[in-house]
Amino acid sequence: MKTDLITISSTGRKMEKALEQAEKVSSYKGLSGKNALHLRLLTEEMMGMMRAITGETEGTFWIDDEDGIYKLHLVVFTRMDSEKREQLLKASSSGKNESARGLMGMLRDFFDRSADEDVASFTSPMLLSGMHECSSVPEMDWEWSMVKYSDALSSLVKQNDDAAKAAWDELEKSVVAHVADDVKISIKGNQVEMIIYKSIK
Repeated sequence: MKTDLITISSTGRKMEKALEQAEKVSSYKGLSGKNALHLRLLTEEMMGMMRAITGETEGTFWIDDEDGIYKLHLVVFTRMDSEKREQLLKASSSGKNESARGLMGMLRDFFDRSADEDVASFTSPMLLSGMHECSSVPEMDWEWSMVKYSDALSSLVKQNDDAAKAAWDELEKSVVAHVADDVKISIKGNQVEMIIYKSIK
C-alpha cells in the first residue's frame, strides 16, 4: 500500500495532513495503539526536522508498507545556492545555523546543504561515519544509514573516543533511534530523500 503524496513546506504548511495520514494508515491497517503511536511519533520527528531547514523549501511526504515493513518517505529538492544560504544565515539572530539537538537535528544538515556544496564539506565528521559514496548506484552520490552509523559509533566508543561517546549519548536520547529500525538518507544531485523504516508485525 502506498498513500497519497503530500507536498509539505518548511513553514509548516500541510504538516498536519502528514500527521493525519499516519493516523489513517494506522486505522486502515488495524495497528495497535502502541504501533499507531510509534508511526505518529516518527512522522512528527520527520516534520520537526523539516521545519528546521534553513529558508523556505518544500518536500514530498508519503508512507508505504510491504510485508509489515512501514516506510516513511520525505523527499526535498535543494533549491538554494551557497550565496543565498549564507545570506539567510547572516539574517538569523546568531548569524549561524542553529544546530538542533539529537539525531534528527544532525540529519537536517543533509537537507540544509546548498545544491552546489559537497555534503562532506560541512556535515559533522562523526555523522559521516554512517555514510558511503554510491559510485556503484547510478545517479546516487551518497547514502547514510542509522544502523551503520550506530555500528561505527559503537566501535569508536569501545576505543574510548570522546567525540564518539558524546555522539552515542545523543543517539541514545533520540526518539527515532529507539523507535525506528533504520533511517536511510540518499543524496542524488540536488535531491535528498529520507526513509524511516519501522517493522510492525
